Formats: sequence, structure tokens, C-alpha cells
Amino acid sequence: MNYQEAKKRIAKLREEINRHRYLYHVFDRQEISDSALDSLKKELFDLEQKFPSLITADSPTQRVGGKPLAKFKKVTHSQPVLSLFDAFSLDDLIDWQERNEKIIKEKIKSYYTELKFDGLTVVLTYENGIFIKGATRGDGSIGEEVTNNLKTIDSIPLKLKLSEIKGKLPSVIELRGEVVITKDNFDKINKIQEKKKASLFANPRNLAAGSIRQLDPRVAASRNLDCYVFELLTDLGQATHQEAHELMKKLGFKTSPYNQSQKNITEAYQYCQNWQDKRRSLEYQTDGAVIVVNDIKQEKKLGSIGKSERWMIAYKFPAEQVTTKVLDIKVQVGRTGALTPVAVLEPVLVAGSTVSRATLHNEDEIKRLDVRIGDTIIIQKAGDIIPDVVKVLKNLRTGREKKFVMPVKCPICQSPTERKKGEAAYYCSNSQCFAVEREKIIHFVSKGAFNIDGLGAKIIEQLINEGLIYNVADIFKLKKGDLEPLERFAEKSADNLIRAINNSKEIKLAKFIYSLGIRHVGEETAFALANYFGDFEKLKKAQLDELNNIYDIGEVVAESIWKFFQTKSNQKIIDELQSLDVRIVNPKKSVAIGHLKNKKFVLTGELDSLTRSRAKERIRNLGGQVSESVSSKTDYLVAGKEPGSKYDKAQKLGIKIIDEKEFLNLLK
Repeated sequence: MNYQEAKKRIAKLREEINRHRYLYHVFDRQEISDSALDSLKKELFDLEQKFPSLITADSPTQRVGGKPLAKFKKVTHSQPVLSLFDAFSLDDLIDWQERNEKIIKEKIKSYYTELKFDGLTVVLTYENGIFIKGATRGDGSIGEEVTNNLKTIDSIPLKLKLSEIKGKLPSVIELRGEVVITKDNFDKINKIQEKKKASLFANPRNLAAGSIRQLDPRVAASRNLDCYVFELLTDLGQATHQEAHELMKKLGFKTSPYNQSQKNITEAYQYCQNWQDKRRSLEYQTDGAVIVVNDIKQEKKLGSIGKSERWMIAYKFPAEQVTTKVLDIKVQVGRTGALTPVAVLEPVLVAGSTVSRATLHNEDEIKRLDVRIGDTIIIQKAGDIIPDVVKVLKNLRTGREKKFVMPVKCPICQSPTERKKGEAAYYCSNSQCFAVEREKIIHFVSKGAFNIDGLGAKIIEQLINEGLIYNVADIFKLKKGDLEPLERFAEKSADNLIRAINNSKEIKLAKFIYSLGIRHVGEETAFALANYFGDFEKLKKAQLDELNNIYDIGEVVAESIWKFFQTKSNQKIIDELQSLDVRIVNPKKSVAIGHLKNKKFVLTGELDSLTRSRAKERIRNLGGQVSESVSSKTDYLVAGKEPGSKYDKAQKLGIKIIDEKEFLNLLK
């Protein structure tokens, strides 16, 4: 990016960031997520670092907050409430430490790390031990007085326990804290809003902020708010930040039980990593941790720069929502012939991994979002799923963005495309399309199906290009001599692949049904079919009426299954597979017993002791059912590491959420 392009982009970013900050700080409104706004600010910060001559005093990177609300009495803070620098990696933390050690010309002695609860920052003032004033952060220098609202929070003492502190104390004591609301209370209040047909609160922080900014203290009192203090502004003889927390606790304040001191920056980083996985189990929302230079003398030496403190930094957990640019929109052809538009992105880190693709699903979704090539967008990612486009930031458009139109011809075989009545997707009209066959074969050998180790997408494409395979049955006709002359293959690798193919020939009925790639039939439907029929020959001969009567299989799915087995080309492939000694193992008839009988489970996140497929198998063996989506009928959500959006939905619906340890106990 050249100077002129950077100048225009910076101007657009500043305008957009200021608009979102104003909406949030002045009107308690939020159009995009915190992590998406952080992503925009990071882009602006990076551009300003690259082109320092473009930094201006009014840039969002140079100021703290928005304007205070006029309806409250304004309060000038005795000490400015400054912002924090952000860190996203161990390298960022090491850079911060090195900068600080150069300034004070000595090693940082230790650190104190606290979870960064997501709420409203407040300043609390006590005179002779009595709570006399509470104020919001405001713009960092001037806030709004909200004393009466804060008095409704039980965790804020109206009178300090001064007798607990030794020595002579100053008449005025000031602290800072965070007003928060539990995720459970947030959900309850939103349910009430829903019943009233009123607008829902976007997140717990918005609700906490909105409650404190009500003129009527009874509103704040009804919300069951909480407050954790995190900074003692008055000198009470504390030598470290940790001692300050101990003093605040003695005075009668609530401090976070999760705070810890660390000897070095590596330990502080490890603290952040540990909570990155565990944070969803907390009753309060948190988006990161604050790492503080523990020694007060070193804190004072470091001081501040501009609008930020040097001696503390916010480590942000990997964002589930970030902003990036759409470089192009391409179309993929799936195993059913469906055309899926995919956004090619400027690579960006989201939820702990770098991504360069996001699904756009179909033409209707592109129109709904109005996404164009060149747009700045918000994407989100949960678990291992390909990211979704959440929102287009239209205010950042330059006028050079291009609209996308679904192709009238298949991008692979050039056959006409068609959109079937009642469906959102376009399809390639050629049932023999190369892309369709390739995707069918990739699906056929996947983990949930034949699970042939060493037969990945690139090898499959190579075998197709060499004319060695044309369909799934051809896999079982491969010989060692076919593979050895090919690039990537030698005698040993050819041996290994042939062995893996032969070992896969015995397959369970549910996996075999899934491997066929019948439209609308996923792993759970395949298992239901296997369990119902118990024999593949019975399934092949099943009539439409019988399929319609199977629990959890609707008319559309039933018709898709029936049509699949009526199609001659499919019958031919199945016959060929069986002639090649593919042996289908029927499920054992067992009576579902125990407390898992008919219990419905949903799995999310990574489990340490079981693979996803093994966990599903264990549930089914004990009579339970597994679903891919959370609904009011779900009995348990099993949450492993880095759970996705299913976790949040389960919370909203009040579904019982269990961790891996509880899950294993259930299986016993």
C-alpha cells in the first residue's frame, strides 16, 4: 500500500471507529462485536506505525473514550483513567517487556496477572471510610457521577473496614473497579425483554453499562449487578500490585479469585493460555487478561505515554470475530454438484488460527449481506468450522468494489448451472462432472466413512488425473505397480496405501451408508438408518412410505434416500463395491439400557481422552442419541476445549452443559 492509499484508508478507518465508539460510549449501542472493533483499531494502529507522518492528535489510537452523557453530573477524575496497549502473542509481550526494561534500565522483578472482566469501569471515592462518590470512566478525564446506582451493588461497601489496615490512613481513598453481570442473569433479563417484545441487549457489558446509566436507581438494583475492584489509586503503603489487591480485600471489596503473581513474562503468558481454554466456564464474560508490572516503584518509573499506561498491558484472547478484506469470490463444486461461493480473504488470525477463506453459502446470502469483492467484512469462526461472513462494513467502501454474480456455467466442466425450485443453491447439471466425482471420492475415504489413511485430496486428484480412478469402486482395483511410478510415491508409500485400502474393506453399516454421499444424509442419519434396518439389503429395498416413518427423517431426506437407490448408476457402483470384497458389518442388536437411553447429546470443542467419532459411538452404545445441532430437545451439551457457538446457544436455551470429566463419568 502506497502513501496515498494508506492516507485514504486511515481516514475511512478513523471515521468508522469513531462512529462505533460514539454509539457505544454515548448511547450504549453496539452494532459490531468488541473483537471486530479491536480488529479495526489494530489495522489503524499498524498503518499509523508504517506511516507515522499520518498520525494525528484526534486519531482513535491517541484517545481514551467517548463523550460523557449530559444527563448526569460531570465529575473530573483526580487521576486520568488511561487505556491499555493490546498484546495478541508471546512476541508482543516480550517486546513490551524489552521496551519497559530499556526505560527503567533494570529487569522487571515480577508480574501480576488478572482476568479482564467485560463490564463498565468505575471510579470509587471514599472519605473517612464512607462511600461518597462513584463515577464512570467517561472520556478518561471527565466521567458521569452514578453514586446512587453504584450503592445498589452489594459488593461495593458503603463503609470501609479501616481498622483492618495498620498505620495512619489518608482521609480520601480512591479505587477503580469493573461493574459486571453474570452470563446467567444476562440471559434471564434478555428472556424478559423478549417476552415484552423489547430490544435485546447485545452482551453482558452493554447490559451492565446500560444499568448503571439509568436515572432511576431501582433499575440498577433490579439487575443484580456485581463489582470487582482491580486498582488502588491511593498510597496505603503497598509495595506491589499484589499487596494492593490484598489491602482492597481487607477494606471490604470483592477482588477476583483468579488473580496470580508470576516470576516472569513466560509465566504470565502461560496464565493467559490456560484461561484461554477455561474462560467459557466462568460465570462472567472475559475477553482477555491484564498483565501488570507488580513492583509499584517500577510502575511509577514507567509512568504513561500518551493515553496509555506503560506498566500494564491487555492480552487479548484469540478473537472469534475480526475484520478483513474480500480479495475475490470463487465457486466450489461439492459432491452433490452444489455450487458454493467462497470469499478469498486477506489472511487474518481468528480464534487462534490464520484463515484466508470464508463461506458465503449461496446467492441469497450474498444478496442479504450485500458483500462485494473489495469489501471490508467481519468474519467469525467457531471451532474448526470454515469462517462465516457476519457483516459488511459499507462505510469503508471506496466505490471500486465489484458485485458478484453466480456463474451460469459450472466452473469445472462448463455445463449449465441450475437452481432447483425451493432451494437456495445452484447445481451443476452434469452428474459426471469431474469436481462432483472428486468430491464424492474425497467424502468416501473420509474419517466418518472408509477412513483410508494416506488417501488425501491431493493424492485423489493425482490418481484421477492419471486415469487410475474414475469412481469410488476404482479405489479397490488399485495395485502397487499403479502407484510406484507416480510422483510422491515410492515402494514403501505404495505398499502403505494398498495395505490401508485393503484394511478398510470391512466397514460398519452406518459408515458405509454415510460413505455413499446420499444427499441430506449425514453421520447421524446414516446411524439412524443402520440402526432401523440392521441390514443394507433391507435399506436398498425400502419404500418411500417406510423411510418417511423413521424417527427424525423428514419427507425431503426420505425422498433423497429413495431416489438414490432407484438410480441405476448408484446401483452399479454398490454392486461393484460388493464384488470387490467390500464387507458390510451389520450392527449388533442391543437393548438400550441405563440413564443414557434416549438422551440427546451435542458435542462441541476438542476432547482430550476421546476422538469425536469414538465419543459418539460410546453414547450410542449406551442408548443415547447424538445430534449436530442444539435445540430445546437436547439433554446434554458436552463442551471440550475451545467450544464453538453451540456452547452459547446451549446457555441461552438452558441446556445442561457438562465438561469432559462429567461426560466420562456419565459413560461409566
